[in-house]
Amino acid sequence: MKTFSLIAFAAILAACSAKPAPQDAFMDKIQTYCGKAYAGKLVSTDTQDADMAGANMVMHVRECSDTEVKISFNVDDNRSRTWVMTDTGEGLRLKHDHRHEDGSEDAVTQYGGDTDHPGTDLRQNFPVDQYSIDMFNENGLEVSTTNVWAFYFDDDQETLTYEMTRPYKVEPKTRLFQVQFDMSEEIATPDASWGHE
Repeated sequence: MKTFSLIAFAAILAACSAKPAPQDAFMDKIQTYCGKAYAGKLVSTDTQDADMAGANMVMHVRECSDTEVKISFNVDDNRSRTWVMTDTGEGLRLKHDHRHEDGSEDAVTQYGGDTDHPGTDLRQNFPVDQYSIDMFNENGLEVSTTNVWAFYFDDDQETLTYEMTRPYKVEPKTRLFQVQFDMSEEIATPDASWGHE
């Protein structure tokens, strides 16, 4: 009886720590685009992003494995950004790999967060993690310590949107940055992100 109870308890613990099914499904969707590139555009209207309006934006799902996807995000000639999505076994993790043209890491890099709820097969949210909060504070970017990033498909998977929201601690408004990619039409693959050639 005691042995059965221990086995049952272990099974319950394993079930609680397993990654939710919607996250598996979302990761599977992302991986179907491996090797392909798509054009994007800024769709949010925050005045802080005015310099990016009309920029040529391209995402390239460059590298895929069973547990990780690397996506280049190029803005005009700037190839400093790579999104890294990882299956941790308990959830999904998003990191922003920022590099200089010589391939060296930027002072502000590897920031992001882990999923904190199951999400859906179409949308996953990544609240800022403690590593990123500490790094933002060390680099004078305290305003970024409430960031939440997200990736989401529309119902037909015609578009994929990258989003960053930032609830303000004092002002009654939210910072919003959104780039939407047209997943219905593949484009020529761009040069690799800096440091990922």
